[in-house]
Amino acid sequence: MSQKRKSRIPHTFVLLFSLIVLAAIGTYVLPAGQFDRMTDPVTHKTIVVPGTYHQVDPSPVGFFDVFISVQKGMIDASAVVFFVFIVYASFYTVLKTGALHSFIGFLLRVLEGKEIIIIPVFMYLFALGGSVFGMFEETFGFIPLFVGLAIAMGYDAIVGMCMVSLGVAMGFAAAFMNPFTVGLAQKFAELPLFSGMGYRLICWFVIVTMAVLWTIRYAIKIKKDPTKSLVYGLDMGELALDHNELINKHFHPRDKAILAMVVFMVGLLIWGVIKKGWYFNELAGIFLIMGILAGTLAGWGPNKIAVTFLEGAREIVFGALVIGLSRGILIVMREGNIIDTVIYGLSQPLSAFPSWVAAEGMLFVQTLINFFIPSGSGQAATTMPIMAPLADLLNIKRQVAVLAYQFGDGFSNVLWPTTLLPVICSIAKVPIDRWWRFFVPFFLLLLPVQMIFIAIAVAIGWQ
Repeated sequence: MSQKRKSRIPHTFVLLFSLIVLAAIGTYVLPAGQFDRMTDPVTHKTIVVPGTYHQVDPSPVGFFDVFISVQKGMIDASAVVFFVFIVYASFYTVLKTGALHSFIGFLLRVLEGKEIIIIPVFMYLFALGGSVFGMFEETFGFIPLFVGLAIAMGYDAIVGMCMVSLGVAMGFAAAFMNPFTVGLAQKFAELPLFSGMGYRLICWFVIVTMAVLWTIRYAIKIKKDPTKSLVYGLDMGELALDHNELINKHFHPRDKAILAMVVFMVGLLIWGVIKKGWYFNELAGIFLIMGILAGTLAGWGPNKIAVTFLEGAREIVFGALVIGLSRGILIVMREGNIIDTVIYGLSQPLSAFPSWVAAEGMLFVQTLINFFIPSGSGQAATTMPIMAPLADLLNIKRQVAVLAYQFGDGFSNVLWPTTLLPVICSIAKVPIDRWWRFFVPFFLLLLPVQMIFIAIAVAIGWQ
């Protein structure tokens, strides 16, 4: 039965390459077009100039170009691809020292019989980080630890992935003061910074709580019957930790030193992102130092550290290639000049609807646009200069337009294959199709909740 079910699911590479082909067909069907762009004097970001959409000469993507786009996607996403190699290989090195195994064993002894409380505690913590600091990429280093912890507690890799990535994604999307989404969008919409926070706090609590309950429900189900796990039978490699072995593992001083170093490096990473604006290059450097220091504290020589690092890199090859392949979709649309056409085509019909319908339409439009512009700040710079004036014409408060952007950008970050989802799944060793089977039903449950929050915001004239 499982073999039949498995054969019906296309391989991740097949799914993504099919989307590249579909995008290429789109370059023949859709007219090529562009908006004029300018540099915003306040944010210094390149933004779209409303009302300047115009068609340009067609540039359809040919048969051979479809295959070339894979290579171009790998190059275009190289910063992310090699970031994933370094992060996973560095954390793999930490795992091989056994220090984290000892720590997880300690946690299991302390929480024996009450392990499930770890799920809500950490999901709310990560959600808070996503909302307050705009955390997202900097949580990648936690994923292997929580996947291992979840497996050791009798759950699976999806539960571990949820504790980190679903928690931070929901907090990021429903944020009450995320500087990279709410703050930036409000600047483009000319609203007071972080205004409307009270209503956003309610949205944040309701949505994060829904994610926590969804995860706990799944965790309880698979603990009772492990065969119900969506990743049942998959090899998790070094991330799979044995519960009984961990329970009997002693927490040695050397393990504590390695763990203290890891905590310090993660703290340094968070500080760098918030205070210094660090991104992939700097974060990769921090993780690389962490891996080398872990091996050194474990008493390893340079050769053993290098060999272990390469073992980790080998384990993440599939996931890293997925990232580059998914970028090929955007390469095709960019070269065919149809991204702006899609944005223009999605935004135009909104002006024909009543205000409350148009507000809901903005949510769907922003959700779809996040497929093509997976950067939160990039989407704000592209769409808010269009949506804010459009909201005025439709008698919708600009705060509602910001909320629609925020929801549309954020929740689909763990849905679309063109976002950071391939990175997260790669690190957690969870195939994208398995994650979709877990998350898509929740996303469909979440969609009417988003619509209700937007409808209430329109009804009360929230601003």
